[in-house]
Amino acid sequence: MSVTPEDKIQTGFMRELEPVVAKELDRHLSMAREWFPHQYVPWGEGRDFDGPLEGEAWSLEQSKLSHEAREALIVNLLTEDNLPGYHHAIATVFGRDGAWGTWVNRWTAEENRHGIVIRDYLTVTRAVDPIALERARMHHMETGYEPTHGDSFLHGAAYVAFQELATRVSHRNTGRASGDPICEQMMTRVAADENLHMIFYRNLLAAALELAPNETMRAITDVVKSFEMPGAGIEGFLRKSVVIANAGIYDLRLHHDDVLTPVLRKWGVFDLTGLNADGERAREDLAAFLEHLDASATKFETRREERRARQAARRS
Repeated sequence: MSVTPEDKIQTGFMRELEPVVAKELDRHLSMAREWFPHQYVPWGEGRDFDGPLEGEAWSLEQSKLSHEAREALIVNLLTEDNLPGYHHAIATVFGRDGAWGTWVNRWTAEENRHGIVIRDYLTVTRAVDPIALERARMHHMETGYEPTHGDSFLHGAAYVAFQELATRVSHRNTGRASGDPICEQMMTRVAADENLHMIFYRNLLAAALELAPNETMRAITDVVKSFEMPGAGIEGFLRKSVVIANAGIYDLRLHHDDVLTPVLRKWGVFDLTGLNADGERAREDLAAFLEHLDASATKFETRREERRARQAARRS
């Protein structure tokens, strides 16, 4: 198989950035706190289900969570469930050698804990229908995961920098929306991991921006404009995402203000000097898209408040 110029460029990026990966890996390991999923699950609430153990079948009234919190937790868990697909995608881009491979495996191990603890909590507390959840897991994993950025290193690194922060925000707000102190404590712990992952990827791409500013700027713009959460392939995702957005757990305003804006500000993309014509065009495209997204977020907020006002009027 022939090696393209793009392959050579990417190989060069990977080689020059490996010391950054090693440094960020050391930083991550020094900051990551060991924790155990079983300590965040109220096992005393558990009892047998119907089936071989002839326990009690699940019914909706057993759940103490709101509809919105249940939908958010299902999306969060099914997203975490697709970890094998994410591992394959990130290992394909980053490789399995040296500091790159060490990070990929460490990241995978940490992410796996998230699915373990959320599923155990949902099952023990009977928060969701376990049969429907398992069927949804099977469907989602059989569908698989195909990254929108392909095997481009710069696009992949840009994507995970935003995605990890988006996941942190979603997990944290889901915990708050649950109304259950145990769930909130659990989701806060999971979100803390996601924040450390975001810092790793954010710092990695900052180094890439110094190394290849024009190519990295284009990758950032492409990712921002086409961004979708990794759980977008979940069956019924659009309907669930509307419920989640209407509840204020994750919506366009949060995506713009709490995810895109702080990462872009940290990178200083709008203060960067020395870009060539291609880099400037990418930055202009990015600015135009952010302006459009901001307007769309404002429109959504206005309509949501109008809906809430109408609902409150009907209730009164």
